[in-house]
Amino acid sequence: MSLIPIEPGSYYLMDKGYVDFKQLFNHFHRQQAFFVTRAKDNMKYEVVEERPVDKQTGVTNDTIIRFAGPRSSKWYSDTLRMVVYDDYATGNVYRFLTNDFTHSCLTIAELYRERWQVECFFKWIKQRLHINSFYGTSQNAVFSQIWIAICDYLLLAIAKKVYHIDQEFYILSAAIGNVLFERKPLGELFVKPKRTQNDSNDGQLTLWENFFGK
Repeated sequence: MSLIPIEPGSYYLMDKGYVDFKQLFNHFHRQQAFFVTRAKDNMKYEVVEERPVDKQTGVTNDTIIRFAGPRSSKWYSDTLRMVVYDDYATGNVYRFLTNDFTHSCLTIAELYRERWQVECFFKWIKQRLHINSFYGTSQNAVFSQIWIAICDYLLLAIAKKVYHIDQEFYILSAAIGNVLFERKPLGELFVKPKRTQNDSNDGQLTLWENFFGK
């Protein structure tokens, strides 16, 4: 966490696997940046204040807490806000920790939910773009290579739609990779050859008919 550049007033969303109360306090809270993360099941705390909530929205609790564990209370000495959200659609209950005491409970929950958009984007990159390695590792080089891979994917998507290609993307990509230096129309790569109605017998019949002079 200490390597993350911090901008005051910005929001940082992270999973509970990355919870480090010492870093959250020193690296984020003290630099006037906001964070939203999830509380672990074994977290020890005491309730300082309970706020009224509208349980019809899915929010069941909005409390101000203070850590009660010997280490966590030392690492994060200030109060925190814990928002408990019950997702009725999935049945999952989420406990969010944040140092934002101003925005509504639903805003806190929505901020964390938007984090999954980033997760889905990285999952899409891994499944679709097939970037095995980077030739350059600077920030500009990495961005350029990702944009090139995205443009390549979009061109394949356009070609797949324009030429009505039924094959999957990886087959289309592999086929194009084999004919990159050939001047061949893309639509011809996946055109099925037309067969005549009597193609199974035409060759043999023609041969014997010519042999007997018929």
